[in-house]
Amino acid sequence: MIATQKAPPPEAETGIDPHLRNLAIVVVLGVVMTVLDSTIVNVAITALGKDFDTSLSTIQWVVTGYTLALSMAIPMTGWSVRRFGARTMWLVSLGLFIGGSLLCGLAWSVPSLIVFRVLQGLGGGMLMPVGQTMLVREAGPSRMGRVMSIVSVPAMLAPVLGPLLGGAIVDHLSWRWMFYVNIPLCAAALLAAVRMLPRDTERDADARLDVLGILLLSPGLAALVYGLSEAGNGSSLTGARFLTSVIAGAALVIAFALHALRKREGALIELRLLRTRAFTTATGGFFLYSASVFGLMILIPLFARIVRGESALDSGWLLAPMGAGAMITMSVAGRLVDRFGGHWIAAGGAAIVLIGTLGLTTLDPTTGRAFIMGAMFVVGLGHGMIAPSLMAASYQGLPREAVGAATTGANILIRVGSSFGTAVMAVVLQIAIRHEVPGASGNLAEAASQHTADTPTLLTNAFTETFWWTAAILMAALLPILAVPGKAKAAES
Repeated sequence: MIATQKAPPPEAETGIDPHLRNLAIVVVLGVVMTVLDSTIVNVAITALGKDFDTSLSTIQWVVTGYTLALSMAIPMTGWSVRRFGARTMWLVSLGLFIGGSLLCGLAWSVPSLIVFRVLQGLGGGMLMPVGQTMLVREAGPSRMGRVMSIVSVPAMLAPVLGPLLGGAIVDHLSWRWMFYVNIPLCAAALLAAVRMLPRDTERDADARLDVLGILLLSPGLAALVYGLSEAGNGSSLTGARFLTSVIAGAALVIAFALHALRKREGALIELRLLRTRAFTTATGGFFLYSASVFGLMILIPLFARIVRGESALDSGWLLAPMGAGAMITMSVAGRLVDRFGGHWIAAGGAAIVLIGTLGLTTLDPTTGRAFIMGAMFVVGLGHGMIAPSLMAASYQGLPREAVGAATTGANILIRVGSSFGTAVMAVVLQIAIRHEVPGASGNLAEAASQHTADTPTLLTNAFTETFWWTAAILMAALLPILAVPGKAKAAES
């Protein structure tokens, strides 16, 4: 009798039912452009600076403002979903993103563009965690892998397609179309959400906002991400801006953790609910993996542009095979995770990514594009296995009321991890350049401009040394990944 009551419904065993499929379509439609906008503008920084006749350090805030707004909005997700409902927050967030996109396209000055990018980021920051929360609640444990493979699509393809789309728009259209292109797709997502999402039934009108928590965590994350972004953009690790931001951000995040653990109920993120081996190991592995793979995706275009002298669009194409590889393994990985658990699938994916990364450590100035694209295709095959596996594993053994906290916590760790990886790889590359190129300060443009016969070889050596660091971080990620509990063990707990 008990076993019969606990058995999942037939559709959970055989596949994704129409209601869950519609929900997944709504989430992917809404999230894809918000994630693309994290990278699409990067290739237009020069064009924006010329159009507005301003410095690079000023126009960089078009990217930084969006990133910081994303980081600050994520912690609000759990409380807002409890208080107003997932459907309501989805529609509000998507509306903010569409409005911000339109205003960005109409921007008349740099300050107005930065302000509108912040508005866009506030809406975009909540869409991914709200969408994940809706899908996890609907899917249940038996379909978690397949659902996470669907929601992983935007996150996997955005770093690859963003620079390509941005480069094509900048080369052939006005930069304003980078924002206008969001509007029709997101409007379709908004219409689909209105028609397909069920009315909110899980609302808690008494849910109170943890004001102290938001005052600690959101600025703390913003400061931490900003400091890491500064390091990624070439700032010195001993510079006042980097040190102040990172130390202040880390102190605020630690203070929030202590506050949340002491608070009996109503914390912005209920950290006590997340004291499970599955969540800790899966998100810890994802943090380190994100650092490694995002660092890799920064290094490849830099190598193409600095060492090989390729255009932004051509260098972006080197990342395209990664998306193709991920698409091949992603849907299969989701089904395997539902059947066998994510433990060995994630570990196998990490090993495949490691093989592709080790291939990049053998580059020389004459290495053909086919070899680099082949290595990135291998990385993509592993990437498509890791993302759905670890995302699904992080929810193992968690009660339904902990889904919001888990989703928020995981999104925060992934965002900080990607910023951390970008910063570490940029700093390691600078140090390697100073070591390899005589008289170089670590500045890429300065080192490349020396135009000696040995410069390409010396710069390539600096890049391959840095690829070894990405491989080392990836191997470190294997430790928590191997500790993720298997499906049978999770079911017993």
